[in-house]
Amino acid sequence: MSKAFTKESDEADDDELQLPAIPSGGKNYITPQGYAALRAEFADLMDNERPKIVEAVHWAASNGDRSENGDYLYGKKRLREIDRRIRFLTKRLEIAEIADPAVHHGNEQIFFGATVTYVDDADVERTVRIIGIDEADSSKGEVSWISPIARTLLKARVGDELKLVMPERVAAIEVLSVHYPAPATKS
Repeated sequence: MSKAFTKESDEADDDELQLPAIPSGGKNYITPQGYAALRAEFADLMDNERPKIVEAVHWAASNGDRSENGDYLYGKKRLREIDRRIRFLTKRLEIAEIADPAVHHGNEQIFFGATVTYVDDADVERTVRIIGIDEADSSKGEVSWISPIARTLLKARVGDELKLVMPERVAAIEVLSVHYPAPATKS
């Protein structure tokens, strides 16, 4: 099939669609662990994944007709996906601002990296950890520092009553506890 009839494009740059919005002029805060995870993914793609796919595409291309060569077509598609992810990671690592939450250990005020327990006006208790955009996983109770709940909680202290603005209503919440990881001990 001619490339004119496919939706794929070698020039398509979907990176901008995948980037969670960072407030203008803001920084891309990330924990040291989150930064290390992004660096590890980048290194794995560059050192392992991409060379394997390049080799597979080279082998498939040497087999002759490329138009009906599934290995070649899949390999090229996978290579584009890997390159897109590498560009994304490169951009994110360049603008990353590593913020170690351990510096606030023992503090009762909420900053980046805090694990916060709060109760809402329906007496539902929740615990969230405020971390970077690229590392937050809501299934683990992690929220990005730009989320509405994090923006409401930031700078508050234990015992503070806050108003959480949601699309359908405004909820009253009270901060019950704030925890930070202990600083790493140097041995």
